[in-house]
Amino acid sequence: MPLGGEVGHYENFPVASWLCPASLRPAVTAIYHFARTADDIADEGQAEPATRLADLAAIGACLDQALVGTPPQRWPGLWAPLVEAVQRHTLDPALLHDLLSAFAQDVRHTASGHIYADLPELLDYCRRSANPIGRLLLQLYRVTGDDALRQSDAVCSALQLINFWQDIGRDLPQGRCYLPQDLLSQHGLSVDDFHHRPEHSNHTEREARLDAPRRALVQALCTHARTLMLEGAPLVHRLPGRGGWELRAVVQGGLRVLDHIAAIDHRSWATRVTVGRLDLPLVVWRCLRM
Repeated sequence: MPLGGEVGHYENFPVASWLCPASLRPAVTAIYHFARTADDIADEGQAEPATRLADLAAIGACLDQALVGTPPQRWPGLWAPLVEAVQRHTLDPALLHDLLSAFAQDVRHTASGHIYADLPELLDYCRRSANPIGRLLLQLYRVTGDDALRQSDAVCSALQLINFWQDIGRDLPQGRCYLPQDLLSQHGLSVDDFHHRPEHSNHTEREARLDAPRRALVQALCTHARTLMLEGAPLVHRLPGRGGWELRAVVQGGLRVLDHIAAIDHRSWATRVTVGRLDLPLVVWRCLRM
């Protein structure tokens, strides 16, 4: 879920916001473009899964090559700004490789129709798809300590999960399922029950029968995401200056998405909610109250 400024395909990165200090913008932008390029390899276009996985492996090899001082031939515009950011801010390249690992996992899971067994398995995916972004930002701001890392991971995982529960109706038709199997079974549901088919009148009775358990499942997932976000929210007081205010906006924007999902009785598989300009005064007020 991007925060202000530039918005691209990669949802987990706040970039080019006016709140980002000018001294950090080149590094933030370089990391963002690396993540967006890899995410596009994983998600965009008509390439076969094997080609996507090969390209993700190639971009990882190019990253290692660039970091030892040999400019790669592929994706030439990525490497100089990224190497500068890594060297100047002592960033951990392993976090960039974690992102590539998550993108590759998405390709494999989409191709195979994988369903996550439970929330811990899904959170392990978030550990590599979302949490590295927060940890890289902490390194940029030179914020250290185990508490800060735990809070950052909680915020980033919560943002990733909120994006999943916001996008159920978009992800399923594209073969991406993040609904955990144990909770589906607990509510007597299958993945197929979340495919929205309002145009077929003969599904009316089925839709009515499934409505309550589906809403209960989405509510449970949203409650978990909200709890995780609130666990990480105290991090806003650890980040200095504009960084702390940007994080406040990220936290409150995520919580506002959950408010909107609740307002439609948690039927986010049928209706996708968004945060827009009308939400801005409330989000700003909540940021100030933090």
